[in-house]
Amino acid sequence: MSSSSNSYDYSFKILLIGDSGVGKSSLLVSFISNALDDLAPTIGVDFKIKLLTVGGKKLKLTIWDTAGQERFRTLTSSYYRGSQGIILVYDVTRRETFTNLSDVWVKEVELYSTNPNCIKMLVGNKVDKENERAVTVEEGKAFAQEYGCLFLECSAKTRENVEYCFEELALKILEVPSLLEEGSSVTRKNILKQKQEYSAPPGGCCS
Repeated sequence: MSSSSNSYDYSFKILLIGDSGVGKSSLLVSFISNALDDLAPTIGVDFKIKLLTVGGKKLKLTIWDTAGQERFRTLTSSYYRGSQGIILVYDVTRRETFTNLSDVWVKEVELYSTNPNCIKMLVGNKVDKENERAVTVEEGKAFAQEYGCLFLECSAKTRENVEYCFEELALKILEVPSLLEEGSSVTRKNILKQKQEYSAPPGGCCS
């Protein structure tokens, strides 16, 4: 067994969702590295891995960046499965990307997310374009309250609040025992054993 598999305490799956062009890939690249070139739209699904220490725990975050365009949305249910955190992203300068969160994306989360305790975070991106703002901070806060999300505004371009966004999400996941169990590598092996021993896991759970 390689030592690298023991180099973190928990492994969490995080999703980035929202309309095309709101800056999901830019947020991810800004978090993972210092370079931020003009990125082409994501085709299908892309993911990146980031190791970080939060709250004294070493975490491995696998962050899935999903295409916002309709034609790539056939993969949907599989990438929602087993996620411990979901980041809903909108562009503060484009109002429709905000209204689409409740019209499209929240419904999708309710439909496909297999984890009732999954932590959701609402992120308003592109605050560096303050003079073009079309969605107020108050509206963002009200939305987050209504749908039970954490809320942050950030700028992938200036990196303002980007690291804080992912770290805050990870901290909240660490506070939920059932998510911790899922993210633990030891538990994962036991679950695989149980699945072989029982036809259905106790307590009933979505496959």
